[in-house]
Amino acid sequence: MKRWDQRPFEVRNLFNPAFCGLVLFRSLQGFEEENPDGMPFSLALLVLPLCLHKDSREIISGSPRSYLLKTVESNPHLLVGFADRTKDLLPYAFEALGFSMQLGCFEVTQDGRLKTVPSRVRKTVTGTTESIACQRVARIVGKEFARIADRVTIYTTLGIRP
Repeated sequence: MKRWDQRPFEVRNLFNPAFCGLVLFRSLQGFEEENPDGMPFSLALLVLPLCLHKDSREIISGSPRSYLLKTVESNPHLLVGFADRTKDLLPYAFEALGFSMQLGCFEVTQDGRLKTVPSRVRKTVTGTTESIACQRVARIVGKEFARIADRVTIYTTLGIRP
């Protein structure tokens, strides 16, 4: 990964560690609404590719009451390039997790799950329409991951090998 000052302007804005960390935090909050034990680390790596990709975000936000597995089944084009997007976004996810961890926004439990720390991030969702959409979809994704409750099923459905 390039140093911060050597990255293109667009990359610095879109993959800003603070913004990506906020998206991940919203997903962790959504997960904890269904399962207070926290999100497994491996699932957190799938959040950014689902939430930052505009087509994926629109499909997921267009059916917030539908199950994620059913949404993926109804929209197989959602999976086109998903594995590559996930692989490409891994460094940014790690950077965002490190930044958020440094700020004390979440903690890692003994069994490797990520849990939010209360009162570290504002509860209100603010920002541009794009950033608000990313945060709202992140919450939906987190809740759906908790409802599915099986990492293998999630990875297999999304066409990724763990």
